[in-house]
Amino acid sequence: MIVYTLAAVPVLIWLYLLLAHGGFWLVSRHFARLPVNLALARKVVAIIPARNEAAVIADAVRSLLQQDFGGQVHVIVVDDASTDATDGAVAQAAAGIGASARLTVMRAAPLPPGWSGKLWAMSQGVIAAAALVPDYLLFTDADIHHEPDNVAALVTLAEAQHRDLVSYMVKLPVSSRAERSLIPAFVFFFLKLYPPAWIASADARTAGAAGGCILIRPEVLERAGGLRTIRSQIIDDCALARAVKAAGGSIWLGLTRSARSTRPYGSLADIGRMISRTAFNQLHHSYALLAATILGLFVTYLLPPLLLLSGHALSIALGAAAWVLMGIAYAPLLRFYELSPLRGLCLPVIALFYAAATVHSAVQYRLGRGGNWKGRVQDTRPRR
Repeated sequence: MIVYTLAAVPVLIWLYLLLAHGGFWLVSRHFARLPVNLALARKVVAIIPARNEAAVIADAVRSLLQQDFGGQVHVIVVDDASTDATDGAVAQAAAGIGASARLTVMRAAPLPPGWSGKLWAMSQGVIAAAALVPDYLLFTDADIHHEPDNVAALVTLAEAQHRDLVSYMVKLPVSSRAERSLIPAFVFFFLKLYPPAWIASADARTAGAAGGCILIRPEVLERAGGLRTIRSQIIDDCALARAVKAAGGSIWLGLTRSARSTRPYGSLADIGRMISRTAFNQLHHSYALLAATILGLFVTYLLPPLLLLSGHALSIALGAAAWVLMGIAYAPLLRFYELSPLRGLCLPVIALFYAAATVHSAVQYRLGRGGNWKGRVQDTRPRR
């Protein structure tokens, strides 16, 4: 009896996730369904924090300066102590399309204690943007390519739905074998943690955003306390969303095909490091939450296929049912990435990889190497 009860748990979990968890898996619901208004006369200042981004930033800058938009787009790049040719790549990109007048490149001041490098660079961009009196700020990353209507789409959504913060989960690359295997799951797990329907609801406490593409009203950012209130956060996008929602702001997160990342993740190790950088921080550095997370991943993802080896007909049936439900939940995101739904059968193995990366994140934190990004350790234990 105990065995059958345990076997039923994954089925109940997946029924809950499919039917009562904000419809996070229904990808088609997470797109803005508004006609893009290209004529909106708004001023948008895009702020790009950049640290050794010479390989990718030129495309990001060009894409922003070539928006099909009735308003104005000005780009501020804050060079965060780069040792490559980031600033030259930026200047050349703007000059090549005759848009240098709408570009500002500035060097970040030395990083003060208590700030993450990215947020410190962003905060200086916000100060510089104030002189331009923008209607909106667009926080974006150096590796994001914006299709010509992306800014107009963001502003249209913010205006039509009276949102104070609008964020797109940009489309991530799936060119390499490692990316095809693991990247859609990254988005799947993110949406499960932060169901967009709950984020958009004023009645729900859930708040989340995706740092690659965040449009925000400057006055709301200030009302939420500015970036200084989240200055040490390495999961800065979600921290910003929480601050805005806590201050009474209206927020929205969705998927898009009009913005994509150009940063490649060519190997399993590359993706593992990307997950490990923030995973233990997501768990608030709690080893109890780490243990609960690993147990939850085991029961939800790994137990169903293991039940097929149990030799008990009912346990096998329950394990198969849970695995099928798992595949149903994952299939819409695989279709979004133009991948076969049959890849859903691999989700238990993928979950095992993510569990290992989460444990690695905890180990790195314990060793004083947490949140390592481009030579900076940004997630360390407080000194006693």
